[in-house]
Amino acid sequence: MKHRSSILEACGITCICLFSSIVVSQDDGSRQIVLEEFTKARPTSTSPGPRRPGPRRKATAGVKARVPKYTRKSPALLAALQPDLSTMEVGVTIWRLQPGVASDGGARVLVMENAQSSQWTPQRIEADTPLRVGERVRITIESPRAGYLYVIDREQYADGSFGDAYLIFPTLRTRGGDNRVRPGRLIDIPAQEDTPSYFTLVPSPNRSDQVAEVLTVLVTPEPFEDLQLSNNPVKLSRDDVAKWERSWSTQVERFEMVGGAGQSWTQMEKEASSLSSARLLTQEEPPPQTIFRIGSKNKKAFLVTVPLRYGR
Repeated sequence: MKHRSSILEACGITCICLFSSIVVSQDDGSRQIVLEEFTKARPTSTSPGPRRPGPRRKATAGVKARVPKYTRKSPALLAALQPDLSTMEVGVTIWRLQPGVASDGGARVLVMENAQSSQWTPQRIEADTPLRVGERVRITIESPRAGYLYVIDREQYADGSFGDAYLIFPTLRTRGGDNRVRPGRLIDIPAQEDTPSYFTLVPSPNRSDQVAEVLTVLVTPEPFEDLQLSNNPVKLSRDDVAKWERSWSTQVERFEMVGGAGQSWTQMEKEASSLSSARLLTQEEPPPQTIFRIGSKNKKAFLVTVPLRYGR
C-alpha cells in the first residue's frame, strides 16, 4: 500500500467491543429479520440534543418509521443463547466510490489528483462483495453503546499469517485524538476531512501473497491510557493483538440490509460523520448496511472477524 492509511487492500475487518452488560433479543425464525435493538439505541427525531440545522420534525401520531429488514448471511449460532453468553451488535458500512454523475442523488466525496478535483459517489456494498485492485473504498462504523473506538490494521497472507499491527485510529491528526463513540454517531475511516478521504486497494509491494487487509476494531468502555498517540499510525505488539483475540474469541452472525447494496451515501450520513458537526442519526434514518451480532462468555469483551477479499 502507498501509506499505512490505505488499509483495505484485500480486506478483512475484526471488531472487538467491550461493555459490561449487553442484551439483544431478536426473532431469528423468519427469512427477513428486523434488528430493532440497534436502531432503538439512536435518538428519535423528536429527542432533545444535536440534530441537523433547521426546524424539528413533529412526531405523527400512529405513524411509525419504516423498519429496515435484514437477511442472515451466516449460520444461526446464537439462536439458543447459553445463560452465561452475552451478545451485542456492531454496525459497519463499506462504501465503494463510483465516479459521480449528474443523476446521482447522494452526497459526494471530493477527490484531488494531480491538482485536479473530481466528485465521487460512495455506494453501499455487502461485506463479502469481491473487491478489485485500484478500487476506492470508505468504511463507516457505528456502535449502539457509548465508548471509545480503536482501529488496528494488519496485512494477511495466503498462508494465514499476518503482518505488523498498526493503530490507525485514533491519531492526533484526526479529531485531535478524540475517539469517543455513541449511538447515532458515525465514525468514517478515513474521515471526510482526511487527505485522501478514501482507501485505495493496492496490495503490499513487499509481499506478492497478500490476500487480505484485516482491521481490528475495538470499542472499549474506558480509553486505553497507556497508548501514546501521534499524527501517524502507531506500531503495536503482535503478541498483544494475539492475546486480545485469544481472550475475546466469540460466536458471530452477520446480517445484510435488504435492498441496501448500491444505495448512495446520504447527506444525513455525511453530516453525522463530519468532524465539524454534532449531528446524530435518528431511528428513522439510514441504518448500517452490515450488522454483526456477537456472542461471548466473556461479558466484557466481544470480537468478530469479517473477511473481505479481492475478486479474481
